Amino acid sequence: MSDIPSACQARDCTEPRTALTAAEVEALVRGICFKTGPPRTVGVEVEWLVHELRTPQLPVSRERLEAAYAALRTVPLKSALTVEPGGQLELSSPPAASLMECIGTVSADLAAVRAVLAEDDLRLVGMGQDPWHSPSRFLREPRYDAMEACLDRTGPAGRAMMCTSASVQVCLDAGYEEPGPLGHGRRWWLAHQLGAVLVAAFANSPVAAHEPTGWLSTRQLVWTEIGPGRAGGPALDADPRESWARHVLDAPVMCIRQDGGPWDVPDGLTFREWTRSKSPRPPTRADLDYHLTTLFPPVRPRGHLEFRMIDAQPGDDGWIVPLAVTMALFDDPQAAETAYRTVKPLVERALSLPAPHNPLWIDAARHGLGDPELQEVAVTCFTAALDALPRLGATAEVIDAVRAYLDRYVSRGRCPADDLLDRMHGASRRPHGKDIRT
Repeated sequence: MSDIPSACQARDCTEPRTALTAAEVEALVRGICFKTGPPRTVGVEVEWLVHELRTPQLPVSRERLEAAYAALRTVPLKSALTVEPGGQLELSSPPAASLMECIGTVSADLAAVRAVLAEDDLRLVGMGQDPWHSPSRFLREPRYDAMEACLDRTGPAGRAMMCTSASVQVCLDAGYEEPGPLGHGRRWWLAHQLGAVLVAAFANSPVAAHEPTGWLSTRQLVWTEIGPGRAGGPALDADPRESWARHVLDAPVMCIRQDGGPWDVPDGLTFREWTRSKSPRPPTRADLDYHLTTLFPPVRPRGHLEFRMIDAQPGDDGWIVPLAVTMALFDDPQAAETAYRTVKPLVERALSLPAPHNPLWIDAARHGLGDPELQEVAVTCFTAALDALPRLGATAEVIDAVRAYLDRYVSRGRCPADDLLDRMHGASRRPHGKDIRT
C-alpha cells in the first residue's frame, strides 16, 4: 500500500545523526512550532470510518479494505490520502488561500474517493467514535506496534483512539507576531478556551459497543484517558513558544526507533531525560521530529495551529460547518474579538488546568450544549461566525449550512450526538438547556 501511505509513512523524515541537547531541543521547538505572519492559509484533515454500504454494523474484513484501498491508489487527488491504524481514511488538504478553495478541493477529492469505495459496497462514515465495532488494528508497522504497547499501559483507551476514532481537524496559521485579535499569543489562548465550545457544539460520538457511554463526545473522553503527558496541552500562563517547548521536553517518549526489529518502548522516559542519559542511544533531530508527532494535544502547533478536538461529522458535507466556523472565529478580526470576549467567563471553570483534562473540557465532552453556559457562548460565537463568513468569501451555500446548524443544534442546546441517541431511545430524552452537570 505504498501509494496510499499510512499516517506513519506520511510523516517519516530523513535521519540526521547529530545528538541533541535539551537546550538545542528547546531552541528548535521554539523556532519551528509557531510560524507567525498574516493569517493567509487554511487547511482541513477529515478522518472517516469505513463501513459496509448497506449494513454498517457488520465488520469489514481486512481483504475488503485492502482491495478497496488498492483501487484508491489509481485515483488522482489534490489532497493527501492516508490510512490510520484501524483502517480509517484521512484526507488532508493542501494549504489553501481561502475557505472556498479548501472546501472545493476536499469536496472534489471526497467525491472521487466515495465513488471508488461504493464500487466495493463500502462508504465513508462521519462519527467521532465507531458505535459498533471494537478496536482492531489494520496496519502492522513498527510505529503502531510501539504505540499500542505504550498506550496499553494506561488502559484500553489507546486502542480505541488508534482504531475506532475519527475527527475533523482544522489547520490555521499561527497568527501575527504582534499582539491583537490575530496575534499568535491570543490565538493560542483562544484556541484552548474556544476548543471546549467546539467539542460541545460538534459532539458526535455518544455510543461504543452498541451502548451509550454517558458522554456525547466519547472520542474526547478517550483522548483524555490516554493521559496528560500524551494527550494534554501545556499551561497557558507563559509565552506559547516557551510553554510548548517545555511541554515537549517533559513529555514521555513513546518509542525509540530502530533500524531493524521491534522499536524500544521506554516506560516513563521524558525527552529531557533522554537528552541527558543518551541511552539506549543519543536522541537526534529526527527523533525530535518524530517525538512531536506522538504528542496529541487538542491544539497542536506545527508551524500552524492544528485544532484536533472536533468529532467527525455526519453526512457527506458535515465537515464544512466546523471548518467554516473555526476559520471565521480566528481569521476574521471582528469575529475573533467577539469570541475572545465571549469565552473569557469560561476560564474560571478550567481551574488553570491544561486542556483537555480540566472541568470545562470534561463538561463539554459529557454534556455537549446541554450545558447552558457552553450553549450561550456557542450561540454568540456561531452568530459572529455567520456575520464574518461573507467577509471571508463564503458562498451562500456554506453560509446557509452554518445557519442551519445554528438553528437545528446550537440554538436548541443540541449536537449531532443527540440525534443518534434519539434514534436509539426515542426523542426528548432530556430537557435541553437544563443544567445537568454532575
